[in-house]
Amino acid sequence: MDWIFIEDIIEYDGSQLKSLWAYGIFGIKEDSIVSFVGPCNVRKEHMVDYEDYLSGYSIYSPLMLHFIVEHFDEVSLRLVYTRQRLLVSIAKDVIDPTLERRGDDLYWNGKKLSVSIATISPISAKIHLGINIESPNGYASLKEMGVEDVRGIAVEICRRYAREILDIEEDLRKTRPIESF
Repeated sequence: MDWIFIEDIIEYDGSQLKSLWAYGIFGIKEDSIVSFVGPCNVRKEHMVDYEDYLSGYSIYSPLMLHFIVEHFDEVSLRLVYTRQRLLVSIAKDVIDPTLERRGDDLYWNGKKLSVSIATISPISAKIHLGINIESPNGYASLKEMGVEDVRGIAVEICRRYAREILDIEEDLRKTRPIESF
């Protein structure tokens, strides 16, 4: 699994969830986790959460730390949602283990800190995790928490996620099937 932190500011608008985004922009063909900083502005046409889509809801933040994950193996919505929870749990541990995780969202002092979605396409599974660096009123932010090393956090989350996926793959390859007893 490959990972990269992009130094350029990139606006997340939901279009990054299309298959092969990392390949088309950065030349990454394998499973990957790409992280970058930028605003978040997801309009209805790129909304993946159907409840948000039906309500006409939009997702906005002036500045977020973003993670885009793409896996090309067994494309299962159940598996990608499980991987999403793994990514969010890793982010919690890296940022502040005292954060509260509710499903795929992180909270600080009762205020929502993150947004996340998982989805599948015919060729891959995708995850987006966005963590507020600055936030609209009523939401938590890394800045409010006193976190300054956003790049360091991004790199550590990418490393840990990639390492966890690699460890799982290695465990799959060393496990003897029950039929061989």
